[in-house]
Amino acid sequence: MKTFKKIVYWSLIIFAVIQFIPVDRTLKPVNQQENFVTVFNTPKNVQQILKKACYDCHSNETVYPKYAYVAPISWSVQHHINEGREHLNFSEWGKFNSDLKRNMLENSINAVKDYSMPFPGYVAQHPEANLTKAERVLLVNYFEEILKSGKY
Repeated sequence: MKTFKKIVYWSLIIFAVIQFIPVDRTLKPVNQQENFVTVFNTPKNVQQILKKACYDCHSNETVYPKYAYVAPISWSVQHHINEGREHLNFSEWGKFNSDLKRNMLENSINAVKDYSMPFPGYVAQHPEANLTKAERVLLVNYFEEILKSGKY
C-alpha cells in the first residue's frame, strides 16, 4: 500500500509539472485576400461545412477546446493541428503555387471520399464535424469544380 501511495503521489507531481511545458497556440493573422473562401467566393453552405469540419486543423482560425489546454493531451492536439496545416492551410491558400494547390485539392477530394477526413479522432470529440453523405458529395463536387476550372 505504501508503494501504491508513492506511485500516485509522484504521478500527480509529474502531471502538475508537465502543465508548465508550453504549447504554442499562437494563431497567425488571416489575410482575407489569401483565404480559400475569399479567393473562390465560396458559397455559404460550403463555407459552413469547411468551418465545422476542416478549419480547426487546416487553417489559422483554430478554436481550441478546453481539453487542448491540459498536458499531455495538448501536445497531441497541437501536433495534429501542425500536421494538418502542413498538408493544407485554407488561411494561406493564396501563398501556394498552382501545382501544390492542385495536389491539395486532389488529396482533399480523396480524403473526403474515403472518410479519412475529418480525422476520426476529431469527429469523436466534435460530433458536429461528422459529415453527412450529402455534405461529402457537396464538398467533393465543389473541389472538383475548382480543379476542372483550372483557376486555383
